Amino acid sequence: MDITEVILHQHMEQRRMFAMLDEVDRDDTRTLAAIWRRLEILLETHAEAEERFFYPHLLKLGTGEADADSVEEEVEDAVKDHNKIRDGIREAAKHRVGAKVWWEAVAKARLENDDHMAEEERQDLADFRLHAPLGLRHDIAVEFLRFESEKAAEGITPRDKDPEDYVERNS
Repeated sequence: MDITEVILHQHMEQRRMFAMLDEVDRDDTRTLAAIWRRLEILLETHAEAEERFFYPHLLKLGTGEADADSVEEEVEDAVKDHNKIRDGIREAAKHRVGAKVWWEAVAKARLENDDHMAEEERQDLADFRLHAPLGLRHDIAVEFLRFESEKAAEGITPRDKDPEDYVERNS
């Protein structure tokens, strides 16, 4: 088990669940609500697990990969992205499932998530593969999956984080 593979797998699941929303009849708000709730939980438990277990180790071992200026820039940007995804989720919660404004909020969350995943796969995951030993990657994956599994049934309350403060506290 490798945390970089776990994260990649979950990114594919997130893409698949957004695609499921595309496939559901727009009038079937019960199904849309159920899929969206499951996706909300996945997005937040994934983000929180990355922030608790993956990014602190990346800050200690990474150097900045691909188009990132530094590992600190990678992580600050990732936490900002998580906050933007949370904004989209919170906006969707203000509206009736299936309404035009609900779809706009879902699209905002999706766009932010798509951008985040692409950048994370190009920078953070590549950086970690280059600098973290396999044993550590395994240990982080175990912690990450335990946390998500414990929280996935009910979800967790999304809480934005100050990206610069986050990096300072975890470096």
